[in-house]
Amino acid sequence: MASLLIGAAAPAAAQNPFEPIVYVNDKAVTRYELQQRMRFMEVLGSPADTATAEQALIDDRLRMFAAGQLGIEVTDEGLQAGLEEFASRAGLSAAEFTAALERAGVEPQVYRDFVTAGIAWRGVIRARLLPQVDVSDAEVDQELKRQVETPIVTRVLLSELIIPAPEGQEQAAMNRARSIAGSNPSEAQFAAAARQYSASGTASSGGQLNWLAIENLPPSLRPVILSLRPGQTSQPLNVPGAVVLFQLRDTQGTLRPGAREQVLDYMTLRLASSTEAAQLAARARSCDTLYSEAGSAAGAIQRQTQSQNAIPTLIATQLASLDDNEAAVVNYGNAAELVMLCSRQPAILAEAQNDVATTALPDDGVEAAVPDAQALPDREVVREELFNRKASTAADAYLAELRADAVIRRP
Repeated sequence: MASLLIGAAAPAAAQNPFEPIVYVNDKAVTRYELQQRMRFMEVLGSPADTATAEQALIDDRLRMFAAGQLGIEVTDEGLQAGLEEFASRAGLSAAEFTAALERAGVEPQVYRDFVTAGIAWRGVIRARLLPQVDVSDAEVDQELKRQVETPIVTRVLLSELIIPAPEGQEQAAMNRARSIAGSNPSEAQFAAAARQYSASGTASSGGQLNWLAIENLPPSLRPVILSLRPGQTSQPLNVPGAVVLFQLRDTQGTLRPGAREQVLDYMTLRLASSTEAAQLAARARSCDTLYSEAGSAAGAIQRQTQSQNAIPTLIATQLASLDDNEAAVVNYGNAAELVMLCSRQPAILAEAQNDVATTALPDDGVEAAVPDAQALPDREVVREELFNRKASTAADAYLAELRADAVIRRP
């Protein structure tokens, strides 16, 4: 290589592929690395423009810098395990994936460097960030409630774009699909691309399909579609003779059994007049402080956890408009009742947490509100999801901090 570099002089306008294009804390990123990373990203189906590839290389330098500061090293065994794990996502061994990359013009070292930076960064996250990440029971409760109250998608409204990929033109079709998906097209833009490129009978209508039941989609396609939000476009999918894109336009769904029925934890106190009840309601700040504010009447306070259909109508009507730890008054004319809401949650969630005092009586109301407790997401799975989400956010913030503190310069 040295003789090539110092032999015959290259034209003045030619670019040296090994010249640095940017320094990150005095670690160079070369033009050749940039070209190779762009090819690698194309193989992975990611946006592969120059700016994105360069930023990815800069971030990898920062990840390795942070690992070096903490004394984190990637062992040969750890690297090989990482290479195998990454390749397995494509259903290949590391050797098979490396060979596929070489056929696409990507050197093996690009793959190794990419995986090395990822492993080192996970070590940084474990050492520096994970001890600071905590998920409270209240956060798990809130996320469970959100998931329970989110409809389960049963029907989807899709647009399709089917790009022909005859033998010998597979890569060109994939590149076109990646370009379309990478542009994050609007519904109108996706429709225009479908009219121009799609070989489907829906091309004339912009690729638009009618409502489809999720259960009617191929099992392998369901997770791809369900991972999209309305307006999002899928990554290109290889099928025999074509490359396919889907855009999700809308969804319809149903709630889990028991999600629509609520269980309320509330307190009541019968008092002599509405004036007295209103004054106490104004003083009490929470269910916990109501006892002390009620004074001698505290012994008459009743706290109950009941399904909505078991709560007396007048009380249930007042509870319907209250937030947690808010109070209202039911005026009976010759007496009044202070009503305070402590919490409300879907019946299915309350049952799973054993917060509801159920009985063997058929008219208890709680059991009827929870016909299918198995529909509730697993609590520990939800906790892990929240933990990973927080860790990812913390990692992104730390990488941004490293980027801000780094000395990044161009020659």
